[in-house]
Amino acid sequence: MKRYFLVALLAAASLTGFAKTDKNSNVLNLKSSITDSAIVYPESFEADTQKLLEGWFIKNYTATDNRYATEPDAEVSDEEMIKRLSALPTVIEMPYNQIVRSYIDRYTKRGRAQIAAILGLSLYYMPIFEQALEEQGLPLELKYLPVIESGLDPNAVSKHGATGLWQMMLGTAKGLGLEVNSLVDERRDPYVASERAASYLKDLYSAYGDWSLAIAAYNCGPGNVNKAIRRAGGDAKDHDFWSIYNYLSPETRGYVPMFIAANYVMKYYPDHNISPVLPVKPLVMDTIQIAERVHFNQISKVLDIPVEELRILNPQFRADVIPGSVESPYTLILPSQQIHAYLMSEDEIRNFEPDKYGKRETVDPGEVPADAMLAVEDTSIWPEDQGESDVALAASQGKPSIIVHKVTAGESLASIAEKYNVTPEEIKRSNNLRRNAVRVGQQLRISTTTPQEVMESTVAVVTGKPAANKSTSKASSKKEKQKKSAAPITHKIRKGESLSTISKKYGVSIAAIKQANGMKSDALRAGKTLKIPAKGTTSKKSTSKKKSRRKRR
Repeated sequence: MKRYFLVALLAAASLTGFAKTDKNSNVLNLKSSITDSAIVYPESFEADTQKLLEGWFIKNYTATDNRYATEPDAEVSDEEMIKRLSALPTVIEMPYNQIVRSYIDRYTKRGRAQIAAILGLSLYYMPIFEQALEEQGLPLELKYLPVIESGLDPNAVSKHGATGLWQMMLGTAKGLGLEVNSLVDERRDPYVASERAASYLKDLYSAYGDWSLAIAAYNCGPGNVNKAIRRAGGDAKDHDFWSIYNYLSPETRGYVPMFIAANYVMKYYPDHNISPVLPVKPLVMDTIQIAERVHFNQISKVLDIPVEELRILNPQFRADVIPGSVESPYTLILPSQQIHAYLMSEDEIRNFEPDKYGKRETVDPGEVPADAMLAVEDTSIWPEDQGESDVALAASQGKPSIIVHKVTAGESLASIAEKYNVTPEEIKRSNNLRRNAVRVGQQLRISTTTPQEVMESTVAVVTGKPAANKSTSKASSKKEKQKKSAAPITHKIRKGESLSTISKKYGVSIAAIKQANGMKSDALRAGKTLKIPAKGTTSKKSTSKKKSRRKRR
């Protein structure tokens, strides 16, 4: 309903809401003679061409020669270009002028490598676009709009936030019924986004009755086109893109000329010595409905499909997760020969490392998720459950430890990295930091093998206890040892630990640990805290047994 209400407003604004003046006084027909010395090239022209050429899809599905790099562009006269544009089998008008020529030259001279990459990608995307346009009864030449919008990059994001092959803004996308959240962005889905873009173009054409205006409105929005028509004056029904050219923003002025240039280049690229791109693998894809939560890694490992291929074919899944359910299934695109393999392996895919890739629906306090377990056992230092003995033990053995460092006033990421002999990038990676800024009180996980004295100074931050002064540490070491031997320490049980591993860690017998904690069995529960008696402590039962043996002797 919202969409049809929008169409009604568009039609009313564009056809009846403008001032009535002399039809011929202000309306300029500049299709052939118009010039512009301030051409503005869109963001799609500045795409990372090398990234496109080195992309997984280009390398694995297509092959190209280097003709575009070794042979120069062929010189073509204005008369020949006019003839070629006139020969294009299009419903939408393709006039020629100096502005159109500038965009054609940009493609065929400075953008030759980009066109080579786009030609390879078009082998896959163009059939999708054509199908969506055909279903709406629209001109098939509109399939080249994504060429100028995104350079056929489904993950393209403009500086204004327009996303996907068809470069839709968030508000427009949601108005068209596309899903956009942290896991799914259907603006990146080639099939769904193409269907909605075609529907939107049809609505715009219904409002304006002119394809050049509809295309301009797709780029800058109907409001800006309507404003330009009002400023141009005359009867709104007599206007087209070229008559309101001078009243549009510089970016939109180049949109229709660039669309004409894209149609030209995608047809006549061989005449400009640009390399033809040929498929080396079949580009036959199929779809399957996924009604459960599945991670790309699970599919990749079981079916032996590269994760990068899954991402290329399914760019709408932003975090490599398909959040499917029975109520809301999602479409997964795979090479056609892999569809049957997926159906035969559904149980195996679902059960591949479920603890790692599954989503916990309920959780008990203190439970450690499987993917959060650290690789280094017994040397991870956490402020809430580790003491000086753990810090010193890891440091003395020279093993890598996970330190939790609490940022204090005056510290920076660089100074913290220098303190632990690591790089700022390693700290950022361990803590998922995007910037170099840190804040006072922030806790950072740091993997390091630091000297004993640095580790001891860290204890003050990690445990909240003041670090010993070097000048007095030797004098008080004996007292400290006596205190430590007398006072029990605590240990929080982690997932996968047993009484045996804890016993070895602290040099205390299993029986002594069980007696100190009133345990009747060896069973442990992750998150529970154990009292660890002083090293060398034995249970009363074992002591009494030794005494009885001596008496018998």
